[in-house]
Amino acid sequence: MHSLFWFRRDLRLKDNAGLYHALNSGNPVIPLFIFDCKILDHLPDRNDARVTYIFDSIGELRNQLEALGSTLLIEYGDPVEVFKTLLTKYQIGCVFTNRDYEPSAVQRDAQVASLLEDNGISFQDFKDHVIFDGDEVVKADGTPYTVFTPYSRKWKKRLESDLREGGEGPLSYFLKGYPTEKYWSSFAQLQPSSGPTLEDIGFVRSEIQIPTREVSQKLIREYKDNRNFPAIRGTSRLGIHFRFGTISIREKAVKAQKLSITYLNELIWRDFYSQILSHFPHVAEHPFRSKYEHVQWRNNEVEFRRWCGGTTGYPIVDAGMRELNATGFMHNRVRMITASFLTKHLLIDWRWGEAYFARKLLDFDLASNNGGWQWAAGTGTDAAPYFRIFNPYSQQRKFDKEMKYVQKWVPEYGTSAYPEPIVEHSFARQRCLETYKLGLARAD
Repeated sequence: MHSLFWFRRDLRLKDNAGLYHALNSGNPVIPLFIFDCKILDHLPDRNDARVTYIFDSIGELRNQLEALGSTLLIEYGDPVEVFKTLLTKYQIGCVFTNRDYEPSAVQRDAQVASLLEDNGISFQDFKDHVIFDGDEVVKADGTPYTVFTPYSRKWKKRLESDLREGGEGPLSYFLKGYPTEKYWSSFAQLQPSSGPTLEDIGFVRSEIQIPTREVSQKLIREYKDNRNFPAIRGTSRLGIHFRFGTISIREKAVKAQKLSITYLNELIWRDFYSQILSHFPHVAEHPFRSKYEHVQWRNNEVEFRRWCGGTTGYPIVDAGMRELNATGFMHNRVRMITASFLTKHLLIDWRWGEAYFARKLLDFDLASNNGGWQWAAGTGTDAAPYFRIFNPYSQQRKFDKEMKYVQKWVPEYGTSAYPEPIVEHSFARQRCLETYKLGLARAD
């Protein structure tokens, strides 16, 4: 009899919650990764850098496991069908994995769990890519928070509620890592495996560079002062590693506690948006606040393409979009500026922008991307009010005063080759206010 551990957004052997429990199950553990065709078939770009990164990361995992005398089973297909096949090859007593809160993942896991249950096999999932999930941080009456500040206060209070002595003094139980390396002998002894190539699953290698997992303590210590300036390396760029679990959120939260409360707050935002998606799954396709369904978006496709391509005539907006298209990364301050511009200056549905970011961002995470876009559009939980409209010119003067960021990504700025603004700021602002007011009036 074997246990099986299903890797998903947790591509590491160390400090892995579900893997730890699998290794302690009493049965040899078969490691598994599935390239989910239901996800991959919907990706529009065959050179998607995230697929390349996943492919390379599971290759590293397989090498590590083979050094331990095991291997990683790598499959491609519909997870339910993959499990049907695996059940004919192995005697499996239990499947372990780490929880995913996205609506499609919840549905997928329910289908797999049902199949396993029909075959007398249990399905156990664990919290791993957030510090708190579900109902762990809720109001006194048990309902979820929908405003960040009180949520973050409760989050920190909960963290401090169970301090235990660790190697360097008191450490919250919730930040304690899982010492999986003590139990690596529990991996099933398996012959080396190959698995599909990138081409086999319909993709080609991307040339986009992935940010390093190594971040200096100095950067985190100075995060509060430097994080808003896109021309300097003031942010960690660890988003892709959090997204696919190639680093531990617990390990980084411990360091953030010591070095930067501002950086810790960014990790709390991840938890906040994750629990919003978990409690209010309708946000994946609709405004958190239903009255904003009545806003009449202009949805001009020509203007949308100019926004996507970074040719709006607003330098900091264009710099951000070009950085995104070239690298798969966009500075967080600039994400807010570009999102505000699309939804409020151009009155294009936030879902269009959300989908474009989902296509391009290396660190795309449904909960955080959705939360950020609904914040910018004024439609979401704890959102910027609809009448808060970023002025791209003042944002540029404040956060890129020397124009270093703009000059890097928009070298033709200041020449006749650079386009005139797609819309005049004051006119766009007034149009936005009137459109939102009309939409909200329709909802009443």
